[in-house]
Amino acid sequence: MIIGQYYYSLDPKKRLTIPPKFRNVLGEGAVLTKGIDGCLFLYAQKEWEALADKLSKLPLSEQNARSFTRVMLAGAMDVKIDSLGRVLIPDYLKDYAKLDKKVVIAGLYDRIEIWDEDKWQKYGQATDSQVGSIADGLKELGI
Repeated sequence: MIIGQYYYSLDPKKRLTIPPKFRNVLGEGAVLTKGIDGCLFLYAQKEWEALADKLSKLPLSEQNARSFTRVMLAGAMDVKIDSLGRVLIPDYLKDYAKLDKKVVIAGLYDRIEIWDEDKWQKYGQATDSQVGSIADGLKELGI
């Protein structure tokens, strides 16, 4: 299970250190892709394969399914974790998430989200004020 949030810096060569706690879950390689809400998603290979399998079964006749599949799969990149626990963030993903030097790495059970720190702070402030109404909506899902 991947949980918690950590503050790191993107180095000048666009490498990001992954928290030691998360490295064991990821192993030596992982998949980095465009996320939702302007962040990046980092998946362990096994989790990525399960998600990709689900995406491949979405109906081609549905425009939203095709669009979401394109974003997730075409935007993905295999990444290796180097001996210092870093991954290289490709330019197109760095630009997509508008990553600057300060980055937040958040564990969300089966994936890691990578956020620009300023964007993470703004997102957190907005959602903190909405937690009650979000929780009310989750009742429908049995949570």
